[in-house]
Parts: sequence; C-alpha cells; structure tokens
Amino acid sequence: MPAPLLITADQVNCLINAYFLDSGFQHSAFAIRMEGRLDQSPHIKKHIPRGELIELLSKALLYSEVEAHWKGDELSTNCSAPFSLLDPHACSLQPLSSTNDVREPSAAKVNGDTAGKRKATTPSEDARAEKRARKEQDEKNAQMNVDGAPAPKPKPKDAKLDAPQALPEPPTKKLKHKPSVVGARPGAVRFLQAHKTEVFVVAWNPSTKGQLVSGSRDAVVNYWAVPNGPNNDPTAPIQPTLTLSDLTSASQADLTALNWNHDGSLVAVGSYDSILRICTANGEIYFNDSHHKGPIFAAKFSPSGQWIVTASLDCTSCVWDVKQKRIHRQYRNHGDACCLDVEWLDDSTFASCGADKVIHIVSLTATGPLHTLGGHAGEINSIKCNPSRTRLASCADDGTARIWNIEHIHSEKALPAPVILSGHQQCLTSIEWCPVTGPGEHELVATASFDATARLWDTVTGDCIKTFADHTKHVYALTFSPDGRHLVTGGGDGSLIVYEVKSKEKKWSWYTGEKSGIFEIDWQSWGNTSLIALALERQMVAIVDPGKVPALQSS
Repeated sequence: MPAPLLITADQVNCLINAYFLDSGFQHSAFAIRMEGRLDQSPHIKKHIPRGELIELLSKALLYSEVEAHWKGDELSTNCSAPFSLLDPHACSLQPLSSTNDVREPSAAKVNGDTAGKRKATTPSEDARAEKRARKEQDEKNAQMNVDGAPAPKPKPKDAKLDAPQALPEPPTKKLKHKPSVVGARPGAVRFLQAHKTEVFVVAWNPSTKGQLVSGSRDAVVNYWAVPNGPNNDPTAPIQPTLTLSDLTSASQADLTALNWNHDGSLVAVGSYDSILRICTANGEIYFNDSHHKGPIFAAKFSPSGQWIVTASLDCTSCVWDVKQKRIHRQYRNHGDACCLDVEWLDDSTFASCGADKVIHIVSLTATGPLHTLGGHAGEINSIKCNPSRTRLASCADDGTARIWNIEHIHSEKALPAPVILSGHQQCLTSIEWCPVTGPGEHELVATASFDATARLWDTVTGDCIKTFADHTKHVYALTFSPDGRHLVTGGGDGSLIVYEVKSKEKKWSWYTGEKSGIFEIDWQSWGNTSLIALALERQMVAIVDPGKVPALQSS
C-alpha cells in the first residue's frame, strides 16, 4: 500500500507565508503568521525555496492538464485552449458536451468524473513555459558566471509570483543581456560562503577598508575582512572573521537592516524578532533593547551617531540615545498603520513613513510632528535624503515617487508641493540619490520597481531621463557608485547590471544563476579601493571588484 499523502493546514499556511514574503507583501505575511500561530509551527524554521508555492501549484496544474487530455492509452497534445487558475478548462479537442457526447466513454472520463478535481488546478501557458525553461536550464547544469559565457535560456516572467496588487502586470520580457565572464579579469567576482539561509542584508564599514557585515534569514551575522590589492590571491577562500549565531531563539528572526555609524565603530542590526541590537566593529554586543513589539524594518544612526531611530511593524518608531544605551522616546505618529522606513534629516530631526500613505517630519524636541506630507495613494516603502539634506525622496506602492523640498522644515509654513515622478507600472521597492551633481546640473534619483525596470529621474523637472528595462523580474535593489558615475541594479532574475549615468548605457552585467535573487547592494570606496557587496538568495555574499572590470574604469 503506498504511503498516504499528507497535507495539513499548518503546512499550507507556512507556504502562503513564504509566498507573501517572497512577493513583498510583508503586512499580509505578518498577519497570517500571527493568526495562524506560525511561531509555534514545527515548519516555520524550515527553508522554503523562493517560489515554492507556485512550483507546487504548477505541478498540480500540469497533472490536471495530463488528466484532462489523456485519451485511452495516449496523451493528446494539440489542445489550443489555455489553462488558468480560476477558470474551468474548455478543451478545444472536442465540442462542448451534448446528449450525444455522453455516450462517448472518453468524453465521460474527461468531462465528468474529474471535473471537480480541475476546478482550481488550471496551469497557465506561462506556468508551463516557466517549468520548461527551468528544466532546460537544469539539464545544462548552469553555473554562476560573469559577463561572456553562454547565457541561460531566456524565460517568460513568472506571472503568478510577480502579480501586483493594484497596478497592471508588465508585458513578459526576455533576457536582453547575456551575462558572462568576458570583460572581467580573474578575481572580479568572489563569493563569501558561510551562511546557511538566504542573505538579506550587507553593509560595508565606512572607515575600515574591506570590513563587511552580512545578515541572513536565520538571524546569523557574519563579519568579513575582504582582501584587496595586487598581492591577494583571488582563488583563496574567504572565511568570516567572526560569526554571531546565537542572537535569538525566536522561530522567525530574519535580519532586515544593517547600518554603521559614521566612524564605523558600531553597527545596528534590525530583526524580525523585534529586538534592536547594536554591535561593535569587533562583534561584541554593545546594546540591545526589546521595546518594539513587532518586526523592525529599519534602523539608522543619526549623522553624528548620537541617536538611532527604528521603524517597526508595531506601528511605531523609536529613538535611542546611543551613548546612554536607553530609549529616548517612542512615537506612534502613524496610528494603527505600520511604520516602514525612517530617515534622518539632521541630527535632531527625522522622517518616518508607513502604511498610512504619509510621511511625518519629527523633531526630537517637539511633542508632535512638525509636518505631515500626504499625496501618495499607496503604502510608502522607502524615504531617502539628498546629500545636502535639503530634499527628501519617497517611493510607494502607488507606482510613483515624490521629491519634497525640506529646506524650511522648522518653519510653521506648509512645505511646497512635491515633484511627482510617475511612469512605473507597479509598486516601487527602493529609491536612491546620485551622490554627485555637476555644476549647473539637476540632482538625479533612481528608482527600482516590481515592474522589472529601473528609472533615472530629473528631480527638478520630474522628467524620466531613462528607463532601464534589462531585468526580467522584480528589481529589488539599486545604488550609485560613490563617485556617481555608475548605477547598479539587482533583481529577482539573478542579474546584476551596471549602467553609466552620463551615457545612460549598460556597461557590464553578471548573472548569479537560477533562483538567485539579489536582495541588497552596497557599493563602498576607501581611497582608491572600491568594492560592491551583494546579498544573494543563494545563501552567500558576492563581492565584485570594479577595478577588475575594464568597462567600469575611467576613460
């Protein structure tokens, strides 16, 4: 007797929770985790591969497709009618059932007994193509490669996994670039392999050359000393100098934020277990506090390092006095809406944004917000100040970004209307300012979106200067080079793409492999040394040395 199939509600809830997290629906994931009591589930700590729910649904739908088209002892393969998740399949191989059709044994088998089984298992053409593309890639045993080796077969966008909540789905695109090893010298890309789960966050120490911290889904923080220079062996494996693996016993403690203070002496660690931790550059715990009652999404030091502010799904932001190691104040400015990001405007003023679609400007000496900035029609995911701290950029689920003039934030007068950056077709995931602006030029920002594109914008006119459409899935992360010459993007398709800002042209790309999204990018320079760190879904960190990529050198 074959072993019984076992499907429990707890297993299904864990799969749905993982799907929500993969899709960026953090609040929905938090809700099902609480209502389903997943913290008590024996499955919550298990590694669920990205897209696993879609993979299982696709297999079930493929089985239903075979079941629907099995005729006697062979499979009919010329049905042109599509399958979908919510609509019953109307087979094109035969007309709709009539009283005469019922006498056909095969028709009764296909359209009768199994009709109920096929109600919710209808594989779309995209899903089947996705599986075929992945199978072909697996058969070729594709490995990680850098710009010029044979590129993997392009595959259609996974429509089920990448479906937006409110904005239209972008058209399916094929991979336009062919990442490979051509164009990079040996050692241009190195891997730091010590994590056992997906790496979500990375951050270079701004003062200590080559020191990197990385954080993963299992709440492990690794410290690395990345060698650089003409005498280092690019083939030698790099091991962590220190591993913090016992930070928490919570069942879900994904690390969500890493932020160094200005002199590189302390690093803040945000986590899903609701605890703020501050560690020294040597890996010692300097301070921790469990004041928050929900996951911490952002933790940032003030410019002087005197304060640190956090954003949490418990609907509050908190400010701590770093030297005194105590909380200064907790703010519930967003009501019952989650606080999603924070940004310092000066050493005593910060901004917070949230699911209530507004930004609050808060002074540490005031009892309430100095200003409330409204206008977005969706949750605001990220806010960033320009280098001079005179303007604030925001991006949201409504597919737009906004540029706010904050030169006179301490005035009682209302702030000027924002410049609206409109053009993306899905929610925005991140926004970054170009760190260098030439004489007489307007400041630039770049945005990343779930519509698989990144865009470059003029922040004064609101014009989209360039749309970069080389990715085939969500663009999760982007950043500029410290000198402002290049823009680098990373996405769910596993591709890293570097563009030249002046020419708006793609200069170099690298492909990490199947099912290997790039979650975060940090590009840092120390004098003449420049390195890029990537947080990878493939449970490792990648280090890119731009100095070994001729296309990225100054002309």
